[in-house]
Amino acid sequence: MKKASILLAWLLVISFSCNQAHDHSHDEEEEIPPVTLTKYSDNLELFVDFPYLIAGKPTTMMVHLTRLGEKFQPVQDGKIKSNLSIGGKQVLAEANSQTSTGIYEVEITPETTGTGKLTFDIQTGAISEQFVFENIEVFNDLVAVVRNQKQTKTGEEITYLKPQAWNIEFANELVRRGTFREILKTSGQVIAAPGDETVITANSSGAVLFASNKTVVGSKLNVGDHIFTITGGSLTQGNPDVYFKETKANYELAKAEFDRAEILIKDRIISEREYLKRKLEYENMQSTYQAVSKNYSSSGQKVTTNSNGFLKNLLVSEGQFVEAGTPLALVSKNKKVMLQANVSQKYFQKLPMISGANFKIVSENTVFNTEEMNGKVISFGKSTSGNASYIPITFEIDNVGNIIPGSVAEVYLKSSPIPDALIIPTKALMEELGNFFVFVQTGGETFEKREIKLGGNDGRLVQVLSGLKEGERVVTKGAYAIKLASASGAIPEHGHSH
Repeated sequence: MKKASILLAWLLVISFSCNQAHDHSHDEEEEIPPVTLTKYSDNLELFVDFPYLIAGKPTTMMVHLTRLGEKFQPVQDGKIKSNLSIGGKQVLAEANSQTSTGIYEVEITPETTGTGKLTFDIQTGAISEQFVFENIEVFNDLVAVVRNQKQTKTGEEITYLKPQAWNIEFANELVRRGTFREILKTSGQVIAAPGDETVITANSSGAVLFASNKTVVGSKLNVGDHIFTITGGSLTQGNPDVYFKETKANYELAKAEFDRAEILIKDRIISEREYLKRKLEYENMQSTYQAVSKNYSSSGQKVTTNSNGFLKNLLVSEGQFVEAGTPLALVSKNKKVMLQANVSQKYFQKLPMISGANFKIVSENTVFNTEEMNGKVISFGKSTSGNASYIPITFEIDNVGNIIPGSVAEVYLKSSPIPDALIIPTKALMEELGNFFVFVQTGGETFEKREIKLGGNDGRLVQVLSGLKEGERVVTKGAYAIKLASASGAIPEHGHSH
């Protein structure tokens, strides 16, 4: 409405002054909305605004350069060359430094009226980009500008300036089409994969002593780390120290008997049978002694780890008496884990079509994808009992995210493909009274609040059924700041002049 009022006022000015010289003031000229142009490449956003071009009149173009990424940032080392081409005539200009953060001034003076092409060549670091705008109009005078004004925008438009966006976590992404999957959202849990966990057992009877701080749950373990000592102490039975000494004495006796038998067999004083008997006794005692003495020290029998990983659980307390073979601790390699999801019986027919899933550990924000983790479905329930209302489906995945077995998860099972679906990131969504909306960036510094209707949600992407078009850009970071700006109703002032 404001723009329409301005245009009406200008038409009255024109009719009043048709027989007078057209001597309009600078203040009046500034009331005409500027030309705004916005384009994106894979690396940069270029937003430029300037007064309508008039032949023979110098015009300053304010070029705003933004580097795209996880957070949009101003380009501060840019070099700009511009070219306005109309009817074969070219007007060149350039800017080699910013006038303020991320903003460059390019001054041009069009030589002729007409419709032409405006080109910007941008160089920043190793990045070179070219942005081309067609149908750029150059007018004869200000009266011609006013006569050609059109009300092209309807609805409520939100203004949020570039310097504001650069000072917050801000980003946007394209609305695009692609293959989506029918989603079954459910709950599940992460469990240890078979073969991924090993048990450390006692190698003799005795009292357990913790050998180091590696007996703290979660400690990283390597093969051969000494974590327990089993000692006899004052035990009268099952004492490992006494057993070691007995074994050593029996071994030394068997060795002496065998050495003697080797001498006697040469002179045929003993039979071949007797010699082989002594040899067998020696070899048996040698194996026993080597096994007992392998981890023995003066403080007791050492218990070491037999695999790399981390200490998942302690199964004994310090000082506890154990028998040989008693489980002492659980070591997890944590290289493979399994994701087990619980699916309602009504979706049983869809289970064979499920080949992947996204999942999020409760209380964390990261969304994992089984297909990115070398995941595969290893089983799903073929039947159920009267006491169970859910059917399990299980994935085996690489544990690339340090996922702890036992964690509860939100699971988004991926079923039948939906081709050519309109999709946006879930982080663009905002909810208000049960309805979902997004902020669409309609220009470099203009936004529109748009209510949308949603389809499936896989935790990362969401299907949009209505409210958006392919190629539009939705705000994925900084939407709350724009919401506050829209609620204030105030139009911020530019931090630069034209």
